[in-house]
Amino acid sequence: MAKFAKVDCGYLYLTIDGVEYRVYLEQAGTGIPVLCQHTAGTDGRQFRHLLEDEELTKHFRFIAWDLPYHGKSLPPLTQRYWETGYKLHMDWFMRFVLDLAGALELDRPVFMGCSMGGLLATDLALYHPEKFRAAIAIEPLIKSPEPGTLTDWYWHPTVSNDSRAALQHTQCSPNSPEAHRRETIWMYSQGAPCVFPGDLHYYVEEHDLTHTAKDIDTSKIDLYLLNADYDWSATVEEGRELAAMIPGSKFVHMTDIGHFPMAENPARFREYLVPILEEIRAKAG
Repeated sequence: MAKFAKVDCGYLYLTIDGVEYRVYLEQAGTGIPVLCQHTAGTDGRQFRHLLEDEELTKHFRFIAWDLPYHGKSLPPLTQRYWETGYKLHMDWFMRFVLDLAGALELDRPVFMGCSMGGLLATDLALYHPEKFRAAIAIEPLIKSPEPGTLTDWYWHPTVSNDSRAALQHTQCSPNSPEAHRRETIWMYSQGAPCVFPGDLHYYVEEHDLTHTAKDIDTSKIDLYLLNADYDWSATVEEGRELAAMIPGSKFVHMTDIGHFPMAENPARFREYLVPILEEIRAKAG
């Protein structure tokens, strides 16, 4: 007898700024919706272990997508991206999530994102708190210390997809199961060369909470900040510093995990995620 994952998948058409995008998404579960934004340069497969966790999906509806230009979400046919290039901008990124939630008719979902998705969680909390009941920022930071030249390195004829994947392996915990670490960097070995540096435009150049973190109103949105030991790009210290700048935010120090907790060690990540989800569910009544 065939065995199928209990995950619904398909394509959602979204039009933003007059451009129609064909967005691949997967969802599983019932209850409070949780929007899941993947990291830069990869796709929604990072959340597959959460979507197939039947204990989690009893009370939460997890929705993960491939951002346009990523994974199964091909570039729009109407754009001459081979001439203009791909570059992710914060305003478009926020509107994409808001429009996706609107198209799915979601009532104040939870937003959860990692890395660039973690940065977006804080930016959405700052600019659109009324749209979400909670934001879970995984590996957030105040502002990236990385120089803009790093984005050039990620797209260079002498830099292979193996090199990009190997660099991301250095952000995984050595204590995470090897099979999961290898699966995580496998995803990073795929994708168009321009996509990773295009995502990093938002991560490196546009996201900056240096002067605005204090303006996030946690009376309107619950904000959780989770940083892990083995993440050298968004350290535990910086996560704590960010939390101190946002009155009412809740900081979680994750041990023995790296930059990709939901993918590299889903069992360990679950230990930190479940209490947060239960707190959200209790507040929702």
